[in-house]
Amino acid sequence: MTTDAGSEARTEEEVTPAAGAGRPGWGALAIVMVGTFLTVLDYFITNVAVPAIQADLGASQAQSQLVVVGYGVAFTAGMITGGRLGDLYGRRRMFALGMLGFTLTSGLCAVAQSADALILFRVLQGAAAALMVPQVLGILGVVYTGAARARAFVVYGLVVGLAGVFGQVIGGTLISFDVAGLDWRTIFLINLPVGVVALLLTPRLIPESRGVEGGRLDLLGVLLSTATLVAIVYSLTEGQERDWPLWSWLLLAAAVPLGAGFVSQQRRRTRQGLSPLIDLELFRSRRYSVGLVGMLSYFLAMGSFFFVLALYLQQGRGLSPAEAGWVFLTLGGGYFGSSLLSGKLAERLGHKLYSAGPLTLAAGYVLAGLTAAWIGTERSILWIIIPLVIAGLGMGMTTGPLTGAVLAGADPEHAASASGAVNTVQEGAVAIGVAVVGTVFFPALGSAAKPEDYPHAFGMGLIPLVIFSLAACMIVRYMRPRSER
Repeated sequence: MTTDAGSEARTEEEVTPAAGAGRPGWGALAIVMVGTFLTVLDYFITNVAVPAIQADLGASQAQSQLVVVGYGVAFTAGMITGGRLGDLYGRRRMFALGMLGFTLTSGLCAVAQSADALILFRVLQGAAAALMVPQVLGILGVVYTGAARARAFVVYGLVVGLAGVFGQVIGGTLISFDVAGLDWRTIFLINLPVGVVALLLTPRLIPESRGVEGGRLDLLGVLLSTATLVAIVYSLTEGQERDWPLWSWLLLAAAVPLGAGFVSQQRRRTRQGLSPLIDLELFRSRRYSVGLVGMLSYFLAMGSFFFVLALYLQQGRGLSPAEAGWVFLTLGGGYFGSSLLSGKLAERLGHKLYSAGPLTLAAGYVLAGLTAAWIGTERSILWIIIPLVIAGLGMGMTTGPLTGAVLAGADPEHAASASGAVNTVQEGAVAIGVAVVGTVFFPALGSAAKPEDYPHAFGMGLIPLVIFSLAACMIVRYMRPRSER
């Protein structure tokens, strides 16, 4: 097989043990889960800190939005490239480099003296996360096999969900206690000691691995893929916030030729025997390609629920960030429970588990919307706990098992690239889902919103999420050939 001029293809997955490592233990899983938790946590934790940031730095509404959106756009847009860098230069090396960058930029965010500086540091933090996160699933896919791999992916799904939930709890608690008078800066400072410890343990616990091919990084592919993803995510997130100005539609339209150009360029490189940024052969696998579409629909429904629930609890019911965080814990309780039981559920339900999870999620959303309408602003918010537990059960049944099933359809030699695409779909779907929910939620709320308007808006915002959940339930059925369904 030929790659870039002057390079020689490797014929098998290269795995170098970590220093002092023999048979892989659970240390590698623990370290990469730290990276996963931190990056997902920082996706959500900033939402509850926005009012404090505005007051301290004098940030405008637009600047406050960019503090959140800048991280998400850089995170989403860079993960395909991050995955390819892991295949080429080593997943452990890129994970460590990403962790280093994430830790340093977290420190910079904590000491930012202006809103513009904080926005810049958040973009850099997102770029570092995009280098680190694709390596996680790649590392798990090559370090663990069989039942151990299945358990590792269950843990991954558990960590992703709990990080989203605890983003609200940790952020609200830190800001409420105002540790050492540092206010919102503590949400970034907590990353520093954790990141340093993870960096020190990485070379000891994680074996190095890389893809089967040599070659050079496809810089034109990097440019085209990044531009495509930025155009999609930024236009949808900022367009919704700014009431869909003309530039948001033009930017979204530009994503079509950019995406088409990227696919064409990748095909051309493959025909020429050059290393593409992402091997399109990945999508020949029915399990991988169909599963990726199902995952897109599922994450459109999952991540954006945190957004609309936080608005309902804090602005509609008047809960503080810390109080809203404790309500979120009930969602996390359901998620945690079903994640722990997903192995046994998989034995009992088999492939049906991938459909049962989104269906349970849809049921939780429907009950949450009906309950919010019934309790209004007078009855106790505790009535919503049961619907949240049900929704959490659906999330825990789906996130880890579906991720593992999709990645099982990709060849191990493309582990990080396949993971980069999976992570891009996950994070991009969260951002797009928030934009979609916003187009329904805010018009239903009206311009002169009062607390009594929020239950109706919350219920309306859940309608597209129910649709996305049911769509995911149907799509994942087609991951297998008709004869096996």
